[in-house]
Amino acid sequence: MAKRLLFLLFSIFPFIAPAQQVTVDGYFMQDSAKLGERVGYVLKATYPESSQLIFPDSSFDFSPLVLLEKQTFLSHTKEGVTQDSAIYYLSNFSLDPSVFVTLPVYEFSRYDSITHYPLEAELKLKLTLDSIPEKLVFQENNVYQPLEKELNWIITGILIGGILLLLVVFYFLFNKRLKAYFGDLSEKRRWKKFEKKWKIQTSELNQNPTIELADEVIGLWKGYIESITNLPVKEWTSSEIGLQLEDPEIFKSLRAIDMIIYAGVSAQSEEATNYLLQVAKEKFERKISKNKHERATV
Repeated sequence: MAKRLLFLLFSIFPFIAPAQQVTVDGYFMQDSAKLGERVGYVLKATYPESSQLIFPDSSFDFSPLVLLEKQTFLSHTKEGVTQDSAIYYLSNFSLDPSVFVTLPVYEFSRYDSITHYPLEAELKLKLTLDSIPEKLVFQENNVYQPLEKELNWIITGILIGGILLLLVVFYFLFNKRLKAYFGDLSEKRRWKKFEKKWKIQTSELNQNPTIELADEVIGLWKGYIESITNLPVKEWTSSEIGLQLEDPEIFKSLRAIDMIIYAGVSAQSEEATNYLLQVAKEKFERKISKNKHERATV
């Protein structure tokens, strides 16, 4: 019976011995660390040269710690014994007073694998505050801190395209009305300018009826009537103007001023200039009324 037990032990021993020769050690490079502080964890393994061991990589779950970096070293073999080591730089975000860590080392055999664990290493949480005050005191800071905002080109392009489309639609719908509106403003400014200049020149003509002043008055009137009627008034004689505008009184008024130019006759021209101003005003009001009617029918 004893011989059988010895035989079984010696038959099993070749498979147990290599596993017993693997030693793993793990420890932190410091006993405590602040919350989120970078701390190194050293993992070492000593094993026969014929064995194959693998250390944990970034896919391993290091909870409650977070892996920041893994530093590996070249294996060292002497007299058939290999030594491997690695440093894992971790950060602790747990509020527990202590965290216990043990990282495995995997030994691969032909048909199976064996996991070796070192003793748990303790990492204590180092608190920066001895105690939390009952009433918190906050430091006032009213300085504006600008935040950089990345421009969203897609939304910006859609907005610009929408605005351009609205402008195009607005132009085609209200183009004529806008032209008529701004045309009225232009006509009103031109009328005020003409009226002011007309009153100055005709006042001087009434006080001092000279050929030069008479010529300037008629030229001013013809120029304004031509601009507002689009007729070649400057090229017509006084009789042609009265005929084309279908108003004999215009001919008489122009004739009264022409007498100063061609005959040098000094006469009272105030009545003539007043009538010519009235004609110009009627032409102006008629054009403004026509523009309003066109806007209403658009």
